[in-house]
Amino acid sequence: MQIEDFAFEGLYNMRYLWLQADILPEMKARVLHLGNLMFSNSEHSGMQVLNLSLIFGGFPHQLSDLTITSAVRPMTLVVADDSAPEVGLSLSLSGQKIVLWGCEKRFLKSVTKLQVTAEFFLCAPDNTVAISHFTSVVFFLFAQWHMSTVQNLSGLNRLVHLRRLDLEQVNFVNQPEMSLMFHNLTKLESLSLTRCWLDSLEGDLSLDMTSLKYFSLFQETEISLTTDFFEHLTSLKFAFIYQTQLRCTCDDAWFLRWARNQQQAEVFVFSDENEPLSCISEGGLQDLDSYGQAHCSLDVGFVFFISTSCFLLLFMLVVLLHQLARDYLLAFYYITHGWLNEALRHQNTRGRYLYDAFVSYSGRDERWVMEELLPNLEQRGPPFLRLCLHSRDFQLGKDIVENITDSLYRSRRTLCLVSRHFLRSNWCSLEMRLGTYRLQVEHRDVLILVFLEKIPSNLLSAHHRLARLVKTRTYIDWPQDPAQQEAFWDRLWNKLVTDKPL
Repeated sequence: MQIEDFAFEGLYNMRYLWLQADILPEMKARVLHLGNLMFSNSEHSGMQVLNLSLIFGGFPHQLSDLTITSAVRPMTLVVADDSAPEVGLSLSLSGQKIVLWGCEKRFLKSVTKLQVTAEFFLCAPDNTVAISHFTSVVFFLFAQWHMSTVQNLSGLNRLVHLRRLDLEQVNFVNQPEMSLMFHNLTKLESLSLTRCWLDSLEGDLSLDMTSLKYFSLFQETEISLTTDFFEHLTSLKFAFIYQTQLRCTCDDAWFLRWARNQQQAEVFVFSDENEPLSCISEGGLQDLDSYGQAHCSLDVGFVFFISTSCFLLLFMLVVLLHQLARDYLLAFYYITHGWLNEALRHQNTRGRYLYDAFVSYSGRDERWVMEELLPNLEQRGPPFLRLCLHSRDFQLGKDIVENITDSLYRSRRTLCLVSRHFLRSNWCSLEMRLGTYRLQVEHRDVLILVFLEKIPSNLLSAHHRLARLVKTRTYIDWPQDPAQQEAFWDRLWNKLVTDKPL
Protein backbone atom coordinates (compact mmCIF):
# COMPACT_ATOMS: atom_id res chain seq x y z
CA MET A 1 0.00 0.00 0.00
CA GLN A 2 1.28 3.49 -0.83
CA ILE A 3 -0.14 6.81 0.36
CA GLU A 4 0.09 9.31 -2.48
CA ASP A 5 0.84 13.00 -2.08
CA PHE A 6 -2.22 15.15 -1.21
CA ALA A 7 -4.25 12.03 -0.42
CA PHE A 8 -5.99 13.78 2.49
CA GLU A 9 -6.33 17.21 0.88
CA GLY A 10 -9.71 18.85 1.48
CA LEU A 11 -10.78 16.62 4.40
CA TYR A 12 -11.06 19.57 6.77
CA ASN A 13 -13.80 18.02 9.00
CA MET A 14 -12.20 14.58 9.39
CA ARG A 15 -12.04 13.68 13.07
CA TYR A 16 -10.51 10.17 12.93
CA LEU A 17 -8.21 8.27 10.56
CA TRP A 18 -7.74 4.53 11.02
CA LEU A 19 -4.70 2.87 9.41
CA GLN A 20 -3.90 -0.83 9.63
CA ALA A 21 -1.24 -1.55 12.25
CA ASP A 22 1.13 -3.09 9.69
CA ILE A 23 1.14 -0.19 7.27
CA LEU A 24 3.65 2.16 8.88
CA PRO A 25 6.17 -0.53 9.83
CA GLU A 26 6.38 -1.49 6.16
CA MET A 27 6.91 2.09 5.04
CA LYS A 28 9.97 2.57 2.91
CA ALA A 29 10.00 6.33 3.48
CA ARG A 30 13.19 7.73 4.93
CA VAL A 31 11.70 11.11 5.88
CA LEU A 32 8.57 11.55 8.00
CA HIS A 33 7.04 14.85 9.17
CA LEU A 34 4.31 14.86 11.86
CA GLY A 35 2.85 18.29 12.62
CA ASN A 36 1.51 20.63 13.52
CA LEU A 37 -0.13 18.46 16.16
CA MET A 38 -3.23 20.21 17.48
CA PHE A 39 -5.42 17.60 19.16
CA SER A 40 -8.43 19.03 20.99
CA ASN A 41 -8.28 16.82 24.05
CA SER A 42 -9.38 18.42 27.31
CA GLU A 43 -8.23 15.35 29.23
CA HIS A 44 -4.65 16.41 28.73
CA SER A 45 -5.29 20.15 29.25
CA GLY A 46 -3.89 21.05 25.85
CA MET A 47 -0.92 18.63 26.09
CA GLN A 48 -0.36 16.90 22.76
CA VAL A 49 0.31 13.22 23.49
CA LEU A 50 1.83 11.09 20.77
CA ASN A 51 2.64 7.42 21.34
CA LEU A 52 5.26 6.65 18.71
CA SER A 53 5.21 2.94 19.46
CA LEU A 54 1.45 2.73 18.73
CA ILE A 55 1.85 4.69 15.52
CA PHE A 56 4.74 2.73 14.11
CA GLY A 57 4.38 -0.56 15.92
CA GLY A 58 8.11 -0.70 15.49
CA PHE A 59 10.24 2.05 14.01
CA PRO A 60 10.90 1.66 10.26
CA HIS A 61 14.41 0.40 9.70
CA GLN A 62 15.09 2.86 6.88
CA LEU A 63 13.81 5.93 8.75
CA SER A 64 16.49 8.61 8.75
CA ASP A 65 14.60 11.88 9.36
CA LEU A 66 11.72 12.40 11.78
CA THR A 67 10.13 15.79 12.49
CA ILE A 68 7.41 16.31 15.11
CA THR A 69 5.97 19.71 16.01
CA SER A 70 3.09 20.87 18.19
CA ALA A 71 3.30 24.61 17.45
CA VAL A 72 2.90 26.58 20.69
CA ARG A 73 1.43 23.70 22.68
CA PRO A 74 3.24 21.34 25.04
CA MET A 75 3.88 17.84 23.74
CA THR A 76 4.46 14.41 25.24
CA LEU A 77 6.16 11.69 23.21
CA VAL A 78 5.92 8.07 24.35
CA VAL A 79 8.40 5.37 23.30
CA ALA A 80 7.16 2.05 24.69
CA ASP A 81 9.08 -0.56 22.69
CA ASP A 82 12.81 -1.03 22.26
CA SER A 83 12.95 -0.84 18.46
CA ALA A 84 15.07 1.71 16.63
CA PRO A 85 16.03 2.62 13.07
CA GLU A 86 19.09 0.86 11.72
CA VAL A 87 20.69 4.05 10.44
CA GLY A 88 21.52 7.18 12.41
CA LEU A 89 18.31 9.13 12.94
CA SER A 90 17.87 12.87 12.51
CA LEU A 91 15.21 13.97 15.00
CA SER A 92 13.64 17.42 15.05
CA LEU A 93 11.20 18.36 17.84
CA SER A 94 9.34 21.60 18.39
CA GLY A 95 6.86 22.54 21.11
CA GLN A 96 6.33 24.76 24.10
CA LYS A 97 7.29 21.94 26.47
CA ILE A 98 8.50 18.53 25.31
CA VAL A 99 8.35 15.56 27.66
CA LEU A 100 9.72 12.12 26.74
CA TRP A 101 8.53 8.83 28.18
CA GLY A 102 10.93 5.95 27.65
CA CYS A 103 14.24 7.81 27.72
CA GLU A 104 16.05 4.54 28.40
CA LYS A 105 14.90 2.98 25.08
CA ARG A 106 17.16 2.34 22.11
CA PHE A 107 15.26 4.86 20.02
CA LEU A 108 16.92 7.83 21.77
CA LYS A 109 20.35 6.27 21.47
CA SER A 110 19.87 5.87 17.69
CA VAL A 111 19.58 9.64 17.23
CA THR A 112 22.75 11.18 15.80
CA LYS A 113 21.30 14.57 14.85
CA LEU A 114 18.99 16.30 17.29
CA GLN A 115 17.21 19.65 16.88
CA VAL A 116 14.98 20.87 19.68
CA THR A 117 12.99 24.11 19.83
CA ALA A 118 11.24 24.33 23.17
CA GLU A 119 11.04 26.08 26.49
CA PHE A 120 11.75 22.83 28.36
CA PHE A 121 13.04 19.44 27.22
CA LEU A 122 12.54 16.82 29.93
CA CYS A 123 12.32 13.11 30.68
CA ALA A 124 9.29 11.72 32.52
CA PRO A 125 8.30 10.84 35.13
CA ASP A 126 10.91 12.71 37.25
CA ASN A 127 11.43 15.67 34.87
CA THR A 128 15.18 15.10 34.58
CA VAL A 129 17.37 16.47 31.79
CA ALA A 130 16.51 14.74 28.52
CA ILE A 131 19.65 15.73 26.64
CA SER A 132 21.95 13.37 28.54
CA HIS A 133 20.10 10.29 27.15
CA PHE A 134 20.98 11.03 23.51
CA THR A 135 24.46 9.60 23.93
CA SER A 136 25.10 9.03 20.18
CA VAL A 137 24.34 12.58 19.09
CA VAL A 138 26.92 14.15 16.80
CA PHE A 139 25.00 17.37 16.03
CA PHE A 140 22.76 19.07 18.58
CA LEU A 141 20.78 22.28 18.21
CA PHE A 142 18.77 23.65 21.10
CA ALA A 143 16.74 26.82 20.65
CA GLN A 144 14.96 28.11 23.74
CA TRP A 145 11.89 30.29 23.35
CA HIS A 146 12.71 32.77 26.09
CA MET A 147 15.95 33.57 27.93
CA SER A 148 13.98 34.37 31.08
CA THR A 149 13.53 30.67 31.86
CA VAL A 150 16.34 28.26 32.67
CA GLN A 151 16.62 24.91 30.89
CA ASN A 152 19.13 22.67 32.66
CA LEU A 153 21.84 21.82 30.11
CA SER A 154 24.30 20.16 32.46
CA GLY A 155 23.83 16.87 30.57
CA LEU A 156 25.76 18.26 27.62
CA ASN A 157 28.99 16.96 29.12
CA ARG A 158 27.75 13.39 28.55
CA LEU A 159 27.54 13.82 24.78
CA VAL A 160 31.11 12.71 24.24
CA HIS A 161 30.58 12.11 20.48
CA LEU A 162 29.29 15.63 19.86
CA ARG A 163 30.98 17.42 16.97
CA ARG A 164 28.66 20.38 16.39
CA LEU A 165 26.70 22.32 19.01
CA ASP A 166 24.32 25.22 18.32
CA LEU A 167 22.63 26.99 21.23
CA GLU A 168 20.10 29.81 20.81
CA GLN A 169 18.57 32.06 23.47
CA VAL A 170 19.90 29.92 26.32
CA ASN A 171 20.15 31.36 29.82
CA PHE A 172 23.69 30.56 31.01
CA VAL A 173 23.75 32.95 33.95
CA ASN A 174 21.68 30.75 36.27
CA GLN A 175 22.78 27.40 34.87
CA PRO A 176 23.57 24.73 37.48
CA GLU A 177 27.18 23.50 37.22
CA MET A 178 27.92 26.01 34.50
CA SER A 179 31.68 25.45 34.69
CA LEU A 180 31.26 21.71 33.93
CA MET A 181 28.72 22.03 31.12
CA PHE A 182 31.19 21.72 28.23
CA HIS A 183 33.63 19.33 29.87
CA ASN A 184 34.39 16.01 28.11
CA LEU A 185 33.50 17.51 24.70
CA THR A 186 36.91 16.65 23.30
CA LYS A 187 35.52 15.90 19.80
CA LEU A 188 33.56 19.13 19.46
CA GLU A 189 34.56 20.94 16.27
CA SER A 190 31.91 23.67 15.97
CA LEU A 191 30.26 25.81 18.65
CA SER A 192 27.66 28.49 17.94
CA LEU A 193 26.15 30.71 20.64
CA THR A 194 23.32 32.91 19.35
CA ARG A 195 21.50 35.52 21.45
CA CYS A 196 22.34 33.68 24.66
CA TRP A 197 22.52 35.27 28.10
CA LEU A 198 26.19 35.16 29.03
CA ASP A 199 28.13 37.39 31.42
CA SER A 200 31.54 36.14 30.32
CA LEU A 201 33.37 33.36 28.56
CA GLU A 202 35.83 31.91 31.07
CA GLY A 203 38.67 29.46 30.64
CA ASP A 204 36.96 26.65 32.56
CA LEU A 205 34.28 26.45 29.82
CA SER A 206 36.76 25.69 27.03
CA LEU A 207 39.09 23.47 29.04
CA ASP A 208 38.30 20.32 26.98
CA MET A 209 37.58 22.00 23.63
CA THR A 210 40.94 21.08 22.16
CA SER A 211 39.35 19.98 18.83
CA LEU A 212 37.20 23.09 18.30
CA LYS A 213 37.76 24.59 14.83
CA TYR A 214 34.78 26.92 14.38
CA PHE A 215 33.43 29.32 16.99
CA SER A 216 30.53 31.72 16.45
CA LEU A 217 29.17 34.27 18.92
CA PHE A 218 26.14 36.49 18.36
CA GLN A 219 25.59 38.29 21.64
CA GLU A 220 23.24 41.24 22.00
CA THR A 221 23.78 41.65 25.74
CA GLU A 222 26.95 42.81 27.48
CA ILE A 223 29.70 40.20 27.77
CA SER A 224 33.36 39.87 28.68
CA LEU A 225 35.80 37.71 26.70
CA THR A 226 38.77 36.43 28.72
CA THR A 227 42.14 35.33 27.44
CA ASP A 228 41.81 31.94 29.17
CA PHE A 229 38.83 30.94 27.01
CA PHE A 230 40.77 31.24 23.74
CA GLU A 231 44.05 29.85 25.11
CA HIS A 232 42.49 26.37 25.36
CA LEU A 233 41.22 26.43 21.75
CA THR A 234 44.43 25.07 20.29
CA SER A 235 42.77 23.82 17.06
CA LEU A 236 40.71 26.95 16.31
CA LYS A 237 40.59 27.90 12.60
CA PHE A 238 37.72 30.41 12.34
CA ALA A 239 36.04 32.69 14.88
CA PHE A 240 32.98 34.81 14.02
CA ILE A 241 31.90 37.59 16.40
CA TYR A 242 28.58 39.26 15.47
CA GLN A 243 27.26 42.52 17.02
CA THR A 244 28.78 41.66 20.38
CA GLN A 245 28.97 44.38 23.00
CA LEU A 246 32.03 43.93 25.17
CA ARG A 247 32.92 45.75 28.37
CA CYS A 248 35.40 48.61 28.30
CA THR A 249 38.17 46.76 30.10
CA CYS A 250 41.72 45.88 29.14
CA ASP A 251 40.75 42.20 29.14
CA ASP A 252 38.29 42.82 26.33
CA ALA A 253 40.61 45.23 24.55
CA TRP A 254 43.02 42.32 24.50
CA PHE A 255 40.61 40.50 22.21
CA LEU A 256 41.08 42.96 19.36
CA ARG A 257 44.87 42.79 19.65
CA TRP A 258 44.67 39.02 19.70
CA ALA A 259 42.34 38.99 16.66
CA ARG A 260 44.79 41.12 14.66
CA ASN A 261 48.09 39.57 15.68
CA GLN A 262 47.55 35.84 16.17
CA GLN A 263 48.22 33.62 13.17
CA GLN A 264 46.47 30.44 14.23
CA ALA A 265 42.88 31.31 13.22
CA GLU A 266 40.92 33.69 11.02
CA VAL A 267 38.89 36.06 13.21
CA PHE A 268 35.94 37.97 11.75
CA VAL A 269 34.26 40.76 13.72
CA PHE A 270 30.91 42.05 12.45
CA SER A 271 28.92 45.01 13.75
CA ASP A 272 25.96 47.10 12.59
CA GLU A 273 26.61 49.20 9.49
CA ASN A 274 30.30 48.29 9.53
CA GLU A 275 30.86 50.37 12.66
CA PRO A 276 33.92 49.57 14.82
CA LEU A 277 33.39 47.08 17.62
CA SER A 278 32.00 48.98 20.60
CA CYS A 279 32.32 48.50 24.32
CA ILE A 280 30.12 49.57 27.22
CA SER A 281 31.37 51.95 29.91
CA GLU A 282 29.79 54.21 32.49
CA GLY A 283 29.75 56.99 29.94
CA GLY A 284 28.00 54.90 27.29
CA LEU A 285 29.29 53.19 24.15
CA GLN A 286 32.90 53.65 23.09
CA ASP A 287 35.09 52.40 20.30
CA LEU A 288 36.86 49.39 21.86
CA ASP A 289 39.92 49.85 19.70
CA SER A 290 40.32 53.50 20.77
CA TYR A 291 39.75 52.58 24.38
CA GLY A 292 42.44 49.90 24.24
CA GLN A 293 44.98 52.24 22.66
CA ALA A 294 44.28 54.92 25.26
CA HIS A 295 44.19 52.76 28.38
CA CYS A 296 45.76 49.37 27.71
CA SER A 297 48.47 49.70 25.08
CA LEU A 298 52.11 49.77 26.16
CA ASP A 299 54.92 51.72 24.54
CA VAL A 300 57.23 48.87 23.63
CA GLY A 301 60.21 51.16 23.23
CA PHE A 302 59.64 52.73 26.63
CA VAL A 303 59.25 49.33 28.28
CA PHE A 304 62.46 48.14 26.60
CA PHE A 305 64.27 51.29 27.79
CA ILE A 306 63.07 50.85 31.38
CA SER A 307 63.92 47.14 31.49
CA THR A 308 67.37 47.73 29.99
CA SER A 309 68.07 50.57 32.42
CA CYS A 310 67.02 48.45 35.39
CA PHE A 311 69.23 45.60 34.21
CA LEU A 312 72.26 47.87 33.79
CA LEU A 313 71.64 49.51 37.16
CA LEU A 314 71.36 46.12 38.83
CA PHE A 315 74.54 44.92 37.11
CA MET A 316 76.47 48.01 38.23
CA LEU A 317 75.16 47.59 41.76
CA VAL A 318 76.26 43.96 41.88
CA VAL A 319 79.74 44.87 40.60
CA LEU A 320 80.02 47.72 43.10
CA LEU A 321 78.96 45.51 45.99
CA HIS A 322 81.41 42.85 44.89
CA GLN A 323 84.27 45.33 44.80
CA LEU A 324 83.48 47.17 48.02
CA ALA A 325 81.83 44.56 50.18
CA ARG A 326 82.97 41.18 48.95
CA ASP A 327 84.87 40.63 52.18
CA TYR A 328 81.74 41.37 54.20
CA LEU A 329 79.02 39.52 52.33
CA LEU A 330 80.13 36.05 53.36
CA ALA A 331 80.72 37.24 56.89
CA PHE A 332 77.26 38.81 57.01
CA TYR A 333 75.75 35.53 55.85
CA TYR A 334 77.48 33.57 58.59
CA ILE A 335 76.59 36.18 61.19
CA THR A 336 72.92 35.92 60.25
CA HIS A 337 73.11 32.15 60.12
CA GLY A 338 74.76 31.92 63.52
CA TRP A 339 72.42 34.45 65.11
CA LEU A 340 69.32 32.63 63.82
CA ASN A 341 70.59 29.25 64.96
CA GLU A 342 71.32 30.62 68.40
CA ALA A 343 67.94 32.39 68.59
CA LEU A 344 66.10 29.19 67.65
CA ARG A 345 68.17 27.13 70.04
CA HIS A 346 67.38 29.34 73.02
CA GLN A 347 64.07 31.09 73.53
CA ASN A 348 65.15 33.15 76.56
CA THR A 349 68.10 35.51 76.84
CA ARG A 350 69.37 34.32 80.21
CA GLY A 351 71.53 31.25 80.29
CA ARG A 352 71.72 30.87 76.52
CA TYR A 353 75.50 31.37 76.29
CA LEU A 354 77.88 28.42 76.40
CA TYR A 355 81.00 30.56 76.91
CA ASP A 356 81.77 33.75 78.79
CA ALA A 357 84.13 34.99 76.10
CA PHE A 358 85.31 34.04 72.68
CA VAL A 359 89.07 34.64 72.52
CA SER A 360 90.38 35.94 69.20
CA TYR A 361 94.18 35.61 69.02
CA SER A 362 97.00 34.70 66.70
CA GLY A 363 98.43 31.20 66.89
CA ARG A 364 101.84 32.74 67.55
CA ASP A 365 100.47 34.17 70.81
CA GLU A 366 99.09 30.84 72.00
CA ARG A 367 101.86 30.39 74.59
CA TRP A 368 100.75 33.58 76.34
CA VAL A 369 97.14 32.38 76.21
CA MET A 370 97.98 29.03 77.80
CA GLU A 371 100.42 30.30 80.41
CA GLU A 372 98.84 33.62 81.37
CA LEU A 373 95.21 33.94 80.18
CA LEU A 374 93.73 30.59 81.11
CA PRO A 375 95.22 30.31 84.65
CA ASN A 376 94.15 33.84 85.56
CA LEU A 377 90.62 33.68 84.14
CA GLU A 378 89.36 30.10 83.97
CA GLN A 379 91.00 28.91 87.19
CA ARG A 380 89.99 31.94 89.17
CA GLY A 381 86.65 32.04 90.92
CA PRO A 382 83.99 31.69 91.91
CA PRO A 383 82.32 32.38 89.63
CA PHE A 384 84.50 30.46 87.22
CA LEU A 385 84.78 31.65 83.65
CA ARG A 386 84.72 29.51 80.56
CA LEU A 387 86.61 30.71 77.52
CA CYS A 388 86.29 29.58 73.91
CA LEU A 389 89.62 28.91 72.16
CA HIS A 390 89.84 27.87 68.54
CA SER A 391 92.60 25.38 69.25
CA ARG A 392 90.57 23.68 71.94
CA ASP A 393 86.83 24.22 71.43
CA PHE A 394 86.21 24.33 67.67
CA GLN A 395 84.28 21.32 66.32
CA LEU A 396 86.36 18.99 64.18
CA GLY A 397 85.37 18.72 60.51
CA LYS A 398 83.21 21.85 60.58
CA ASP A 399 83.81 24.84 58.31
CA ILE A 400 86.17 27.33 59.98
CA VAL A 401 83.95 30.35 59.36
CA GLU A 402 80.93 28.47 60.75
CA ASN A 403 83.00 27.52 63.79
CA ILE A 404 83.94 31.16 64.31
CA THR A 405 80.39 32.55 63.97
CA ASP A 406 78.80 29.80 66.07
CA SER A 407 81.37 30.23 68.84
CA LEU A 408 81.17 34.02 68.71
CA TYR A 409 77.37 34.05 69.11
CA ARG A 410 77.46 31.40 71.81
CA SER A 411 79.75 33.62 73.87
CA ARG A 412 78.64 36.61 75.91
CA ARG A 413 81.62 38.68 74.80
CA THR A 414 84.50 38.66 72.32
CA LEU A 415 88.01 39.14 73.68
CA CYS A 416 90.54 40.27 71.03
CA LEU A 417 94.23 39.87 71.95
CA VAL A 418 95.86 42.43 69.66
CA SER A 419 99.50 42.05 68.66
CA ARG A 420 101.59 42.40 65.53
CA HIS A 421 100.88 38.75 64.78
CA PHE A 422 97.14 39.46 65.26
CA LEU A 423 97.22 42.29 62.69
CA ARG A 424 98.90 40.07 60.10
CA SER A 425 96.41 37.20 60.49
CA ASN A 426 93.46 37.01 58.04
CA TRP A 427 91.46 34.85 60.47
CA CYS A 428 91.95 37.34 63.25
CA SER A 429 90.84 40.11 60.90
CA LEU A 430 87.65 38.16 60.13
CA GLU A 431 86.99 37.57 63.82
CA MET A 432 87.45 41.30 64.46
CA ARG A 433 84.92 42.15 61.72
CA LEU A 434 82.38 39.66 63.04
CA GLY A 435 82.77 41.00 66.55
CA THR A 436 82.31 44.55 65.28
CA TYR A 437 79.15 43.62 63.35
CA ARG A 438 77.72 42.01 66.46
CA LEU A 439 78.56 45.14 68.44
CA GLN A 440 76.64 47.29 65.94
CA VAL A 441 73.61 44.98 65.85
CA GLU A 442 73.18 44.25 69.57
CA HIS A 443 74.26 47.67 70.89
CA ARG A 444 75.86 45.99 73.94
CA ASP A 445 79.36 46.03 75.36
CA VAL A 446 80.30 42.70 73.79
CA LEU A 447 83.80 43.54 72.44
CA ILE A 448 86.90 43.83 74.64
CA LEU A 449 90.30 44.83 73.24
CA VAL A 450 93.53 43.76 74.96
CA PHE A 451 96.82 44.98 73.48
CA LEU A 452 99.60 42.51 74.25
CA GLU A 453 102.26 44.94 73.01
CA LYS A 454 102.66 48.51 71.89
CA ILE A 455 101.49 48.98 68.31
CA PRO A 456 102.90 52.01 66.44
CA SER A 457 100.23 54.40 65.21
CA ASN A 458 101.42 54.12 61.59
CA LEU A 459 100.97 50.34 61.71
CA LEU A 460 97.60 50.60 63.47
CA SER A 461 96.28 53.16 60.96
CA ALA A 462 96.44 50.56 58.20
CA HIS A 463 93.70 48.64 60.03
CA HIS A 464 90.84 51.12 59.80
CA ARG A 465 88.28 49.16 61.75
CA LEU A 466 90.61 48.57 64.70
CA ALA A 467 91.84 52.18 64.59
CA ARG A 468 88.26 53.49 64.85
CA LEU A 469 87.54 51.17 67.78
CA VAL A 470 90.65 52.39 69.62
CA LYS A 471 89.45 55.99 69.25
CA THR A 472 85.90 55.30 70.46
CA ARG A 473 86.24 52.48 73.01
CA THR A 474 88.30 51.85 76.15
CA TYR A 475 90.90 49.10 75.80
CA ILE A 476 93.41 47.39 78.13
CA ASP A 477 97.19 47.18 77.71
CA TRP A 478 99.11 44.14 78.97
CA PRO A 479 101.66 45.56 81.45
CA GLN A 480 105.21 44.37 81.12
CA ASP A 481 105.86 45.22 84.78
CA PRO A 482 104.97 42.12 86.87
CA ALA A 483 103.86 44.35 89.74
CA GLN A 484 101.00 45.73 87.63
CA GLN A 485 99.84 42.43 86.15
CA GLU A 486 97.70 41.42 89.11
CA ALA A 487 95.65 44.63 88.75
CA PHE A 488 95.31 43.87 85.04
CA TRP A 489 93.85 40.45 85.74
CA ASP A 490 91.47 41.84 88.39
CA ARG A 491 90.16 44.44 85.98
CA LEU A 492 89.71 41.97 83.11
CA TRP A 493 88.14 39.29 85.32
CA ASN A 494 85.65 41.79 86.80
CA LYS A 495 84.67 42.90 83.30
CA LEU A 496 84.00 39.36 82.16
CA VAL A 497 81.99 38.28 85.19
CA THR A 498 79.67 41.31 84.85
CA ASP A 499 76.08 40.11 84.09
CA LYS A 500 77.27 36.49 84.32
CA PRO A 501 74.37 34.36 85.66
CA LEU A 502 75.08 32.67 88.96
